[in-house]
Parts: sequence; C-alpha cells; structure tokens
Amino acid sequence: MKALWISSAALALTACAGTVQESATAPATVAPPAVTQSMPEQMASMDPSDSILFWSDERRSAAFRDMEGSFPGLEVAPASSPRVLPKSSQPLPASLQTAIGTYMADTNAAGVMVLKDGKIVFEQYGLGLSKTDRWTSFSVAKSFTSTLLGAAIADGAIDSVETPVTEIIPALAGTAYDGVTVGQIATMTSGVAWNEDYTDPDSDVAKMLAIAPVAGESQAITYARTLEREAPAGEKWVYKTLETNLLGLIVEEATGKSLAAYAAEKIVEPAGFEGGLFWMQDLTGGNIGGCCLSLRLSDYARMGQFALEGGEGVVPAGWFARAGSSLVKFGPRAPGFGYGYQWWTYPGNSYGAQGIFGQAITIVPEHDLVVAVVSNWETATSNAGRDGFREIVGRITDAFAKVTICGGRVTHEAG
Repeated sequence: MKALWISSAALALTACAGTVQESATAPATVAPPAVTQSMPEQMASMDPSDSILFWSDERRSAAFRDMEGSFPGLEVAPASSPRVLPKSSQPLPASLQTAIGTYMADTNAAGVMVLKDGKIVFEQYGLGLSKTDRWTSFSVAKSFTSTLLGAAIADGAIDSVETPVTEIIPALAGTAYDGVTVGQIATMTSGVAWNEDYTDPDSDVAKMLAIAPVAGESQAITYARTLEREAPAGEKWVYKTLETNLLGLIVEEATGKSLAAYAAEKIVEPAGFEGGLFWMQDLTGGNIGGCCLSLRLSDYARMGQFALEGGEGVVPAGWFARAGSSLVKFGPRAPGFGYGYQWWTYPGNSYGAQGIFGQAITIVPEHDLVVAVVSNWETATSNAGRDGFREIVGRITDAFAKVTICGGRVTHEAG
C-alpha cells in the first residue's frame, strides 16, 4: 500500500498463532440464534449536546451495562452450544494479578479476562458487574463488522475488498465516496474529510446519528452526502466511525440480512457466545456498524479466541491474519502501530479491537493469548489508560514467555 498521511487527531486513538485447539465452529446444520427487536420504554436523546459522549460518570456507568434500556436494537439469543471456557490449572503469577487489579481500580475497569490456549487464567470484575451482565462495546464493534465483511466475501455476497462501494450501494454515486473501494472503507483510507473529536458536540461523530432521517435511506448515507473529499482514495488514513457504519450497510445490502442476523449466524453461533448480544440501531432501523454491541465479558474473550483460531468455515482462510495486519503503518510518529481491516495493530505482532471509554480485546497469536477489558473511563479517550492496558498485556505475554517445563510440571520463572 502507498505511504499514507495520518491525521494527528486519529493518532491519539492509538494511545488508546501457536497452539490452536480443536475448532469450536458449529455444524452448518445448526440453526442460527433467534433475532428479536428490542425497544426501550423511553429512548435516550440523540441530540449531539446530550450525546452519551457527554453524560456524567454515574449515568454512563448505568447505561453501559444496559444500553437496551436507552436505545433500540436487535437482540440475538445465545449460541445453541456455548463454548466452554475452562479455568486453567496455571493462573497468572500473584504479583501480576495484583497489578491487574490495581490497573482496574485506577481506570474504572468493570472487568478483565485473560485466556491462554482457550482457558481462563485470570477473571476479575469491578463496578458491580457480574459474570452474567453485559457491557457496551463502542468501537470494538468495528472488528465484528470487519469479520462480517470477511464472511460476506467467503459467502460470495461480496466479490472482494477491491469492489467499488457504489456497486453495492448505488446511492453513494456522486458523493465523496464515489470511486472508493470496500477495502478503502475497511482501512479508513477513503480520503474523505472527517472530525472524530469526542469532546466536540459539533464534530461529525457527535452529529452523524442525529441527522434527520430521509425516507427509504440509511442515516449513514444521508450523513455521507454532507461530506467532502480531502485526499485521493487510498492515500490518507483518518479514523472515521461513519465508514464502519457504511461498511455495515455494505454487508447488509450484499447479504440481505441485518448485521445482527448475520452476526447470529457467523459470530454468535460458531464462536459459542454464552450471553448472546444486543446491537444498537440508528433512527432508520439499521444496526450501527461502528458501535454499540452489548456482550458479556466472557463473550468479548470468546470473540478474541474465535479470531485467534482463524474463524474456520466463516471467513476466508487467512482473513484474520490479514485483517489484523498493518495494512496502514503509522510510521515514525507511532512506531509499530497501524491499522488493518477495522483492527488496530500493535508492536510485538499483536492486534486488537478497541473502543472509547476503555473497551478492548487484544490478541497475541504467538502466545495464544486473548485479553479482554471493559471499562468506564472518566473521558472517552485516555493515553494513560491505553498505555496502561498495553503494559498489562505485555506483562502477561512476558509471563507466559518465561514459562518452562520442569519435571513435567509447568511453572513460572521468577521475575
């Protein structure tokens, strides 16, 4: 890929597979989990000035565990045979468990789960969250939408990432997205100008879901009509939630299914989700591709494990290896960091999903590790919060890199 310009605002967001067990993919004959409409008794305002981005800590904490109580969405039932996540006989060293607990307290984390070889080596909750409660994803949802893109390509519903977006969504002809490919949407290199400032009520990200609906048209398309191009397609990376919303619409148009219904078939069932999921809808009834799933902490970890194991039978062979690679490299301003198909890439050959207010799934293929966290940070973005989480992931990785076999018994070396 060409060298790309990287926006400074978007770079701030960056602060933000060994042994593979037997595939948990369910037989093709299993019916996907049921999908039902969910409506709140009273819907929260979509006005940018009252966006969830600007709610109080107390209001956020209540909403993050019950988004279906504030917004409409589609509810997906649990998998027919939830994947068992057994507890490992080799937990993390006590000092590292203490460090994770300290990180959780310092960052308002509601839960952390660590899987090694598909087994739980650490699980802890905070903020009153329980194992059976769900928590919102924010932009972690982007990596789910990317996975559904891979599934649609595997199913033949989308030819390839080189397909022009206007072939699937003709309504984008004549907009700033005319001439952009599906892959450029997936890597956020469309060249379309965008403001993702979470502190500004007048930013694009704050306004996009409040734009007046147009009959027969997705809100994503309606907002896309207001945007202008600032660079040739493929030459500039700018983080844009609208582009994942458009990617979700591309998947929906190509498959003829809502994102939630397609996820029931392609993610919830094969990954073995135990608590199902809730996927928020916009004002025109479409699932929001770039945001707002609600899952149990264990199901965030199951999603990471599903990606780690390759998603066999759901996405093309090698999909996650490519989607989780640095298709966009951030260069000297952020060495080792990059962006793939809606997955962030980090130093040390790891990759992950991340969302504002401290949500993340990090996958370390070399050590068969998955680390999931859900949180309610004081602010939407936090360099200290992201740096702290990466440090914790690094220490977990180092702990398992030091594991040795002694007399048939697995032990951790000191240090």
